[in-house]
Amino acid sequence: MTQIDGQATKEQHLEDWDRAAPVWRKYDESLRRGSEPLTRRLLDLAAIQPGQRVLDIASGTGEPGLPAAEIVGPSGFVLLTDQSQEMLAVARDKARTRGLENVAFRVCDAELLELDPESFDAALCRGALPLMPDPVAVLRVAYEALKPGGRIALTLGGRLEANPYFTVPFTILRKYTPLPRYAPSVPLYSSDPDRVRYILSEAGFRELQFEPVEHVPMEFESGREYREYMRVFARVASVLAQIPADRHEKIGEEVASLATGGDPDGNVALKGESVVASGVK
Repeated sequence: MTQIDGQATKEQHLEDWDRAAPVWRKYDESLRRGSEPLTRRLLDLAAIQPGQRVLDIASGTGEPGLPAAEIVGPSGFVLLTDQSQEMLAVARDKARTRGLENVAFRVCDAELLELDPESFDAALCRGALPLMPDPVAVLRVAYEALKPGGRIALTLGGRLEANPYFTVPFTILRKYTPLPRYAPSVPLYSSDPDRVRYILSEAGFRELQFEPVEHVPMEFESGREYREYMRVFARVASVLAQIPADRHEKIGEEVASLATGGDPDGNVALKGESVVASGVK
């Protein structure tokens, strides 16, 4: 990917996440509940302890940075970073509501973070690394910021067949238009263990571990609610935009029906699988 392509990708991602922030705010409780198994495992593998300094890369609406802040306590510190000011605004409000004063927020491209060397005990990144045009550069930033022996933990999407929560819209969309090469796995993103191992190793990390975590990312009261929520994802929206508008309602009904097993008004509790990776400096 060229530097120009990389910058264009970052700008598109920023636009997408700024636009998605109100939806994430609306569904925050459900999202936090669904992602709790991932958050818990991330914090365990990063060995978060009271008094530590923690870096959360691409923290979005504050997960897992805010749970980490609760663990490190008043004597610790968590820096939550993201390029989307709108997403971090949600995290700020949540921190204020929880009374967390041991946190700071920085709006910044993850590749351009300026951090003191060896100033953090642990680093976290949930789901965002494959969005980065240069993931090795991002991980090198984290590596340099960690103290010797410091740990990093991150998550990526799991197997397609284990992720109906994400793949249902594309199952329907491919009936109406050819899918871009990325679409079957987006917004999962690739979690090829060999590639992730290479990226982490290139950044300098060792003692690498990988494990799958199954969870229900989010539950919906109806298939129609699921349909509307999934439209916020940029890749779903971009494919839908290639299809004539007069077909969108029919497509939406098919997505709602497939998500519930036939009844668009039924509950949705589709499973997802993520891969948790960790390493040591």
